Amino acid sequence: MPNPFKPTAGKTPPVLVGRQNILEDFRFALTDGPGAPGRLRYITGPRGVGKTVMLNAIGNYARNLGWTVIDQTAERGFAEGIIQALSDHRSVQPNAITLPSASIATPVLGAEATVNLGKVELRRLEKAHNLRLAIGAKLDSLDESRQGVLITLDEVQMTSIEEIRSLAIGVQHLIREDRNVAFVFAGLPSMVEEVINDKVITFLRRAEKDHLGSVDLREIWIAFEQTISQYGKRADYQVLNELTQATNGYPFMIQLVGYWAWRYADVNGHDDRITVDDAEQGIRRAKLKLGDMVHAPAFDGLSAMAKDYLIAMSQDDGPSRTADIARRIERNAQFASVYRAQLIEEDIIEPAGYGYVDFKIPYLRDYLKEHAAHHQMKMTIRNMLREGESLKELNPKKTEPRGSES
Repeated sequence: MPNPFKPTAGKTPPVLVGRQNILEDFRFALTDGPGAPGRLRYITGPRGVGKTVMLNAIGNYARNLGWTVIDQTAERGFAEGIIQALSDHRSVQPNAITLPSASIATPVLGAEATVNLGKVELRRLEKAHNLRLAIGAKLDSLDESRQGVLITLDEVQMTSIEEIRSLAIGVQHLIREDRNVAFVFAGLPSMVEEVINDKVITFLRRAEKDHLGSVDLREIWIAFEQTISQYGKRADYQVLNELTQATNGYPFMIQLVGYWAWRYADVNGHDDRITVDDAEQGIRRAKLKLGDMVHAPAFDGLSAMAKDYLIAMSQDDGPSRTADIARRIERNAQFASVYRAQLIEEDIIEPAGYGYVDFKIPYLRDYLKEHAAHHQMKMTIRNMLREGESLKELNPKKTEPRGSES
């Protein structure tokens, strides 16, 4: 029997747990017609919380209604990819483009010169014009009383802001024209905040926000029971409890725990059931995999001081006092609070009462305890190099120029 659990980044699981309210909101947005607020929305949350899965689910729902759905990732060239996909690989070429210009008076009587707004601005406007034409042409070929065009954009970030601006400008014009269009994008919290606060595309701030968090454990328990039985095995009450508790409500962990418990059941010759031993073996393996697939990328992408802050937190077995963290990283409370705020914004830690913080990503404390020595060694080397550079500045080596000896 095939393993029904799929712990692969972006892979849609057999049961989408705890996200039905978002799909319901999107369904109403499509039903309500052009201009409905839920047609312009963004999805955010930490790694492994299911942002890409949510984009997939929204896209599949729209496809089932007959909509044309274009899925893209915000990497260089994605705007051209959207144009090509919408035009069936034929390049959209506008007949004419009127671009803004400005006239300036010159000191010479009766003379006038014209200047444009700069190459970057012109390219953006042309790209926005082409995107608008491509989406509009596709809509012209559809029955807009029941069909439309949905663009989903994953991994938004400032490195692609020029193309994001072009797409947003094109979508904004289509919304103003009352066309049947929708735009849903996703990314890490800090990345999305930078994009929606861009001064050029301020209308994105009015997009509906879906911040994905933990899933209710009761829903996870039911999802485990249904999925395991549907695919030909059985699990008793204790097994389902252990699997559910091990997830800590973290969506990606649902797939990891389910996958490895199922795998160990097969390895141990249990074709029709998952035993307690299978579940415990699977949970141990899932925790290790979570470290490689979620903890390491999340930790590696942080600044050096943010890493130090987390390492300091990992010394506690529960919520950490912010005063203790500041003391451990040898910084004052005001300095440490900057990194506290950053890590909360990134959904890596969360407030746990006045003056306390705790880890939000499950098992991150255990991961950091195991890897703290390696990080501490790197931090020590870094500090030594800094001290060495400081000594050089204080005591620069004096060298005699060649040929100066008598």
